[in-house]
Amino acid sequence: MTPLPIATPITAALLHGVVEIESTALGVVPHRLPAWARAQCGDPQLAMVEAQPSGVRLMFRTRATAVELEALRTRRRYVGLPARPDGMYVLMQGDQVLAQATLPGGHVLTIDMAAGSAVREAGAPGVLRFGALPEGEKTLTLWLPHDEAVELIALHSDAPLHAVPAGTQRRWVHHGSSISHGSNATAPHAIWPAIAAARGGVALTNLGFGGSALLDPFVARTVRDLPADLISLKLGINLVNMDLMRLRALGPAVHGFLDTIREGHPDTPLLLVSPILCPMHETTPGPTLPDTAALARGQWRLLASGDPAEVARGKLTLQVIRRTLADLVAQRRTQDPNLHYLDGLALYGQADAEALPLPDGLHPDTATHRLIGERFAAHAFVEGVFGR
Repeated sequence: MTPLPIATPITAALLHGVVEIESTALGVVPHRLPAWARAQCGDPQLAMVEAQPSGVRLMFRTRATAVELEALRTRRRYVGLPARPDGMYVLMQGDQVLAQATLPGGHVLTIDMAAGSAVREAGAPGVLRFGALPEGEKTLTLWLPHDEAVELIALHSDAPLHAVPAGTQRRWVHHGSSISHGSNATAPHAIWPAIAAARGGVALTNLGFGGSALLDPFVARTVRDLPADLISLKLGINLVNMDLMRLRALGPAVHGFLDTIREGHPDTPLLLVSPILCPMHETTPGPTLPDTAALARGQWRLLASGDPAEVARGKLTLQVIRRTLADLVAQRRTQDPNLHYLDGLALYGQADAEALPLPDGLHPDTATHRLIGERFAAHAFVEGVFGR
């Protein structure tokens, strides 16, 4: 393969939907939390997922007919489970997918959940080429994989690449769990926040963190400090997964989270979204644990391990969280008319679970991401609080 003649270093001007860029010996690593926030939490799960560039994309204008991305990825391997799909890189012109492919090479992170260990095997950078692009001047968007960390080295092309400024689209900052992160969607433009953003004509910054929507104060401060015209928070499922707190702590923690965001965005429309349906946790509390029988068969499924009797003593279920969030928003709206509530069951409810069951008991697949994204856009951007 003949090398392309023009090398373009990857800078902040090319990256959209990123919170911070870390310079490395090779290039840059896009982060979805700032360094000061990352320093306040030593959880390896959060460190892994915030560095996965969900919602992050490169945007440029060019007359090039061939573009390459040089990068170093980190893919995950789980002991005892089938291989995960490689992260997908998707090149688009407007709403048209021109090409999608995976990046060769890279580090391999082997995770043994039973032993609680993670070992990284070092690898080499790879090059991904997109050829036969349309002739003439065009604006291209290269979506980075939502579930695979990557160190970006350079873009190569047969004509100059020019960064695309932020433009006039409204800036939407969204925070949520692995469902917002992308869970089992097969491509980065197919996660529900990306679908909703496309439908709503807004510029997405996705702070969906797998297993890590835990009302952490540093996340609230990150949202507070980001430029935003629209803000949404999808809260609840990880609080149950982790069995993190009891009912006594939930309301004050959400109030504090909202208070912090309002310090920087006192009047910005803010939508609080409760959990979508997850049948195993509707009335049964956490923690959520792997289904060991399924693991023995090489399958990944999850189970609710809590005791429903403990709900009376303050343990959280999804039904408890929905009631609490709805009451909290109703209370605050007397002083904050720009705060709104969306019941997650309107995005994915019982009838949907029968038609599109969650493959592992918790996470939506690609078809369900599309359903949720389209419904969120209709509720929030077309008819609702974020209307045009």
